Amino acid sequence: MPILVTGATGTVGGAVVRRLLAAGHEVRALTRAPAAARLPAGVEVVAGDFTDPPSLLPALRGVERVHLVSMEGDGSAIVDVLREAGVRRLTHLGHDDPGRTDDDPLESWHRAFHRAIESSGIGWTHLFPGEFMANTREWAPSIRARRVVRAPFGDWNSAMVHEDDIAAIAVRALLTDGHEGRTYRPTGPAPVRRRDAVRLIGEAVGSPVRFVELSPGQARELWRDVYPPQVVEWFLEMGRSPEGNTWVSPDVEEVLGRRALTFERWAHDHAADFR
Repeated sequence: MPILVTGATGTVGGAVVRRLLAAGHEVRALTRAPAAARLPAGVEVVAGDFTDPPSLLPALRGVERVHLVSMEGDGSAIVDVLREAGVRRLTHLGHDDPGRTDDDPLESWHRAFHRAIESSGIGWTHLFPGEFMANTREWAPSIRARRVVRAPFGDWNSAMVHEDDIAAIAVRALLTDGHEGRTYRPTGPAPVRRRDAVRLIGEAVGSPVRFVELSPGQARELWRDVYPPQVVEWFLEMGRSPEGNTWVSPDVEEVLGRRALTFERWAHDHAADFR
């Protein structure tokens, strides 16, 4: 039976697709625009839209296992369609911030979706990862053009996670028993300072990259046309925390039996993005 991967053109979804193909599984990918999807040979690409749950049915035909990523739509209706189509096992890549309350509309949406999944009767596994190492790709244009990164909070720490570790846990949960009803929060093996991440990218590309620290006001101006205002303020609020996101999860090692991949490894894996 095919395994359905939603978000297959994204950072983690793409890694899930590659791992499933390498393991010899038939993969079906859900996307709004099949003609624009650049996916490996052998992947069946099917159209569907989370804002129209019945449109998911063609992609679910003959599917019992799904890797689910959804950032919009009626969560309960989406889960109803999955259940009625016969899905039996589900990995859900989502978001959960214990520090935020249901007063935040986006956080409230996420938690309602979590509850719908958990009460569905489907064997579910939540994946709530830490910050993606891949977020540093936003520096790529300035590194390619000028070998410089201009950003605030150079000493801010984050135990960023490699997308391949998230994908490896998702695939393990899809293919093997014992992960139903579990919530995994994968992180990297150690916190990485922003300025050190810049240095490691420079080492990976073979050319030093300078870090220029911005004030919060300068960062707000830089991001003004890039992110919604509430997201900008959220970034600045996080950056003011002296400790950053330093908590290191045991989940990668416990599920995969090996240490989480380092940022140095990620920088070498993606050096071509910054050259």
